[in-house]
Amino acid sequence: MAALRRPSRPSRPGRSARGGRFTPDFDPDFGDRALTEARHDMVIGRWQGVRDLLKSTGDDWQRRTHRLRLLSHAAAGSSTVEAWRAAEPGNPDAAVLRAATEVVRVFDAAIAAGRGAAVDRGRIDAAVDTCLAAAAAAPADPMPWVSLLSVARLYEGGVPRRQLRHWFDELRRRDPYNTEGHTQVLRYWSARWHGTHGAMYDFARDAAGVAPPGSPLPILVQIARVEEYRYIADGALGRGPVRGFDQHWKHELAVTELRRTHARWIGGREPGSPVRPEEVAELNYLAHAACYAGEAEVARAVFGLLGARAAWVPWVYTGAPEEQFARFREGWGVGVD
Repeated sequence: MAALRRPSRPSRPGRSARGGRFTPDFDPDFGDRALTEARHDMVIGRWQGVRDLLKSTGDDWQRRTHRLRLLSHAAAGSSTVEAWRAAEPGNPDAAVLRAATEVVRVFDAAIAAGRGAAVDRGRIDAAVDTCLAAAAAAPADPMPWVSLLSVARLYEGGVPRRQLRHWFDELRRRDPYNTEGHTQVLRYWSARWHGTHGAMYDFARDAAGVAPPGSPLPILVQIARVEEYRYIADGALGRGPVRGFDQHWKHELAVTELRRTHARWIGGREPGSPVRPEEVAELNYLAHAACYAGEAEVARAVFGLLGARAAWVPWVYTGAPEEQFARFREGWGVGVD
């Protein structure tokens, strides 16, 4: 999937040049400096730093998945990952990154072809084969299965339910609460792809319901609400406002589920635990939902955790990301960092 373009980072995140007003920090790596360096290396053709980064990440699956996903976007426009694979054909990390990169390239090709255009079946099959080879090379790693669950969306009509279930079961065997993998399945079952709003929400609520306290997985329900918003808003372009859409974020069920996500995820965290870079994207979904639901207490708490760290998504779907993030944050009385 092609990465959305982000605004350039402010020189002093948290403040602007205009009277100390708050300015969000749209660092795509969310403060993961080691990842930033490795991505830069990848773009200019050096793979050794990427190898060392992934080796040091070990089996911290949440961080590893986050890093591999962003590295794959950096690798998609060059041959650096192929150079690494050729230099170290037995390195399982190179196989896993190569597979994730192929998935990004196929999504990029689909985007270039335009919505509704068929994607070459042979190219999708080749990406699947690369993912399965990576799974064999790194049997404990959940990332090849995340990549498979991502590329499944590109098949016309989807993949057989049994196959999707097998890939999802393999992911959960390795990392039962993998947020990125669950998000890919949620999108598969969305109305935008191969399901319906109901199927998407059922999946999100089922997954959230079995997540342990402190897991970010309950945020799937808020991600589903954003996916529904995108689908309906896209369909309404040029045809006026969608009836009843002003209540999308703030009706009783939406607010109840927002509070539940905050309680299960944030309430289940160890007190004082720092926000890791791989949590920032999902926390932005929680902040966005709280702001549009008018839930001041939740919004203040989440903005307090985030500080200046902002994500382009989901704010980009409801307006100018920087303006919204700053306006809501200041409106809820969160101080300038």
